Amino acid sequence: MLALIIAVIIIGAWPALSSHDSIAFITDKSWYPLEGQFGMLSMLLASVLVMIIAILLAAPIGIMCAIFIAYIAPARIQKGYRFAIALLAGMPSVVLGLWGLTVLVPLINKWSPPGQSLLLAGIVLCIMILPTVTLTSLAAFKSLPETLQHATSALGIRQHVQIVNVLIPAASAAIISGVLLAMARALGETMVVLMVAGNVVQFPTGLLEPVRTLTANIALEMAYATDLHRASLFVSGLILTVLVLVMMLIASKIKSDNHYG
Repeated sequence: MLALIIAVIIIGAWPALSSHDSIAFITDKSWYPLEGQFGMLSMLLASVLVMIIAILLAAPIGIMCAIFIAYIAPARIQKGYRFAIALLAGMPSVVLGLWGLTVLVPLINKWSPPGQSLLLAGIVLCIMILPTVTLTSLAAFKSLPETLQHATSALGIRQHVQIVNVLIPAASAAIISGVLLAMARALGETMVVLMVAGNVVQFPTGLLEPVRTLTANIALEMAYATDLHRASLFVSGLILTVLVLVMMLIASKIKSDNHYG
């Protein structure tokens, strides 16, 4: 199935790849399909920046949530906390986008119109990928041998020192792998960024400016795109697929090299 999906994307993108300079797709920022200009640099950069903002916010919060569940929270609180994380993980992205559009956009609009922006897309996307970071980090901590914690406790090391200096380094490879998985999900998200990013094709120069990501562009234009325009949207999908593949390979490599300190 994966091979079939990739084959369809490559076949769909081939007319554009064969008739245009392939490098120009990611170096040119001019996206004017009616004029035959299909530069994706602005949207590619917006996609990457939204992902970076989301993971910079989600990674530390998610890891701290995992530490709280694994080592600090009482058993009764653990159950409710994990249920809340699981519920958030199953929340439809359109619901998060609707919340961001109706609650956060008006708040930011009072400060810096129009409200829909690169920063807001990163914030709402952070909420969406937060459960992924939390649950993968929690699994990393749970996979550590109990003897590791018992040994540090026997040495009289305080809990916060154990967590910072022993447990986090021991689980770091699996945590990083989980963070990369969350980044891949953030890069491929469509509905949230479609609703709160502003959907303006422009080179992002500020956090509060509206932008359009590659995924949002595909969703907005595929319904009426034809010929090279349609093929160029398939090129967008191919670029996203390659980026996700690279992150998955890095995550797999890090996880395979995991060892306890």
